[in-house]
This record gives sequence, C-alpha cells and structure tokens, in this order.
Amino acid sequence: MTSPRRSSTRLRRAGSLLLALTFVASAVPAQAFDDAQTKDIEGIVRNYLLTHPEVLIESMQALEAKRTAEETHSRRQTIETSRAALESTPAGTALGAKDSDVTLVEFFDYNCGYCKRAASDMEVLLDSDKKLRVVLKEIPVLGPASEAASRVSLAFRSLKPESYGAFQRQLLASKAQVDEVRALQVAKDFGVEASALKPLLQSSSIQTELQQAGALAMALGIDGTPSYVVGDEVVAGAVGADALAQKIANVRQCGKASC
Repeated sequence: MTSPRRSSTRLRRAGSLLLALTFVASAVPAQAFDDAQTKDIEGIVRNYLLTHPEVLIESMQALEAKRTAEETHSRRQTIETSRAALESTPAGTALGAKDSDVTLVEFFDYNCGYCKRAASDMEVLLDSDKKLRVVLKEIPVLGPASEAASRVSLAFRSLKPESYGAFQRQLLASKAQVDEVRALQVAKDFGVEASALKPLLQSSSIQTELQQAGALAMALGIDGTPSYVVGDEVVAGAVGADALAQKIANVRQCGKASC
C-alpha cells in the first residue's frame, strides 16, 4: 500500500513537472509548435489540473508560505537596522526598569479601543517583570482628534517627562473621544497648564517626532494599533499580557521572540 506521504510527494513532483512543462512550452517561440501540438499541450495541462485540482491549492499554499517567510525576514532586518530609533525615547520617559535586559516597544493611538483594553497588559507586565523596559511610540492613525491629542501628549512629555507614563495611562483611560481639549484637561491634572503647552503643539520637534514614529511603523508594516516590537518580531494586536510575557521570556532565553 502506498503511504499518503509518498502519494503527496508523487503528486507534488508531478505538479512540478507539469508546471515546468508549461513554462518551457510558454518560453518556446509560438512557431515551434503547430496548432495541433499547441492544442494537445493545452489539453494535457487542462485535463491534469481538472483531475488534480489540489495541485493548484498546494502551489498557492507554497507561494503564500514563501511570501510570508520573505516578509518575516525583511521585517526582522528592518527591526535590526532600526533598533536604535525604535528603543530611543527622551530621558525619563521610558517605563519600567532603568537597567533592563529587554525593551518592548508599543505603537498606540489614544482613541484606539484595543489600546485602551491593552493598557492593563502593560501594567501587569511592568508590575511582574522588574527587568522590562517599555518605550511608547505615538502613531495617531485614527484621525485629527488623535493627532491633536498626541501633540498635547508629546508637548507634555517635553515639559514633564517623569510624569509621561502616568499621563499616558490616564489619557488612554478616557471613555469619551480623546482630543486636544481632553488631553489639556489631563495635563492640568498633572500641574501643566494649557498656556505652557499650546505654544509647543505645532513645533518642529513634535512634528518630527510624529513623522519618525509614523515612518518606523510604515517600515515595519504596522498599519494598526496596538502593535508591539519584541526582540526580532512585530506583534500585532491586543494579544494579552501572557502572550507578550512569553515573547519576552523567549528573547531572554534564545535572543528571539520565538525560540
């Protein structure tokens, strides 16, 4: 009896041979075959594919796997070349350990519902892992209100960096839409008046910060929030504290997010 594995191998070989034959046939000048021969070749290909449609599925799966592997490799290279920019943040604005062995980077938007829910994940991780450092990257992807809030947030960060983490958590916890007005209200709770912040909102430094964070996100293929960079991987979505903790543990164990 032929094993399923052997049958599958045979089928793949047959499919490869057929695809090779098709390629060779298409590469040969049209005049190399007369009309009857061309029709025969087309018939062979058609009949084979109708008899073994799974070859097409296997080919598409192989192509998708190849593309995924290429994208993963490219993303890892981008992470490595962008490591300094990813993990940099003004003095006093990183969360967690100063003598950390792993840095987690979070890309977020103040109006992202999933970011709001994932805020508790960061608290769990920072409370339980005293060697973890967290860097926040603001990418206001959800419109003008989000951008206005981020401008206030970054202005606040420049004036009171030691309170940035607490400010970010409080503003992110807002139930209503977060905009400039709401961000200024939260800033006032931390002792920073609107009169000190407003002159900074359109400054070149804040514009540069937003552009750089956006460029990093684009280079890494990040198009939604929250997204995280852990080790050599981008983790998309609110995956939960346990999943992130496992990635962090893997980085410590083998230097990669997935060992």
